[in-house]
Amino acid sequence: MDAPPQDKATGPSADPPTDALAAAPVTTARVRLDRLWARGTEFLGCRHAILGGAMSWVSEQHLVSAISNAGGFGVIACGAMNPAQLAEQIAGTQARTDKPFGVNLITMHPELDDLIRVTLAAKVGHIVLAGGIPPGPAIRAVKDGGARLIAFSPALSLAKRLVRSGADAIVIEGSEAGGHIGPVSLTVLAQEILPHLRDVPVFVAGGLGRGEAILSYLEMGASGAQLGTRFAASVESIAHPKFKKFFVHANARDAVPSVELDPRLPVIPVRGLVNDGTKRFLQHQAETRDKLLAGEVTKEEAQLLVERFWAGALRRAVIDGDIETGSVMAGQSVGMVTSVQPVAAIIQELVGQAVAALAARI
Repeated sequence: MDAPPQDKATGPSADPPTDALAAAPVTTARVRLDRLWARGTEFLGCRHAILGGAMSWVSEQHLVSAISNAGGFGVIACGAMNPAQLAEQIAGTQARTDKPFGVNLITMHPELDDLIRVTLAAKVGHIVLAGGIPPGPAIRAVKDGGARLIAFSPALSLAKRLVRSGADAIVIEGSEAGGHIGPVSLTVLAQEILPHLRDVPVFVAGGLGRGEAILSYLEMGASGAQLGTRFAASVESIAHPKFKKFFVHANARDAVPSVELDPRLPVIPVRGLVNDGTKRFLQHQAETRDKLLAGEVTKEEAQLLVERFWAGALRRAVIDGDIETGSVMAGQSVGMVTSVQPVAAIIQELVGQAVAALAARI
């Protein structure tokens, strides 16, 4: 006896529902994305290999915990904090999230050793040493304390040297980034470094504002990406509403690097939105340069005076909302900040863009 015909809608030979067909490429794409940044997520211990850039006055407990809770990896910007202030920020972050996060310490900080001890005592698993080549004792302290060390490198030779010295991961940050920047774009750095540095995870940073861009660097060999500007204008950021509004209305061309007035006083360029504060910095440089040439301060003291200018000007912009004379540090990706979004929405959007780009190829 012949078997009864299968129902076309429900039988085993029926075509899958339209929704299932649509979902299949997306599911496959998400799996591929997870494979691409698996080294980064395993190293950081998070769902998405997206780090929050360490931004002084901005990357504090509220924003850092929000990034980690959303599946990314938040990083506290210690900046000019003293050990007690850093301990307070770490405790506040730990009270707001049980997810991993890191602490960014500036190598020129006069209390660097104490800051490392505070961070290790709080059981923070990742320490970022930035603002210069990490000194040997600091590297040993981090490693002996059981934390993973992340370092910045603007060149392949230095990256290899840092890895030999003990760095567990490297961040390569292009000149498109906000705040203190190097001279080379991320596009060039990625081509110079990613194909040749495979010993440790390498994270890319600078000008990143969309998931498709992150995907392109993952496919070149990056293990993840670091973003700052988009998170600075998030709902959870404690930055003043005027600061965030400035970001929303700014274009990429509005974020420009500061100018070095005199090579006798070397100044690391700082990218930010142009305002009256930009002119004031030139005046401050001139005054500091004159003190240096008159022998009133040493070269190191002069450079510290320059850094203190930025720290104070940044606080006025971020905390007080002084966007006229304060320092509104922002990367060129500021042109992609079109609204103030929750951190979770930003990360979901970035991941969604990367997945959609992959799904379109399937």
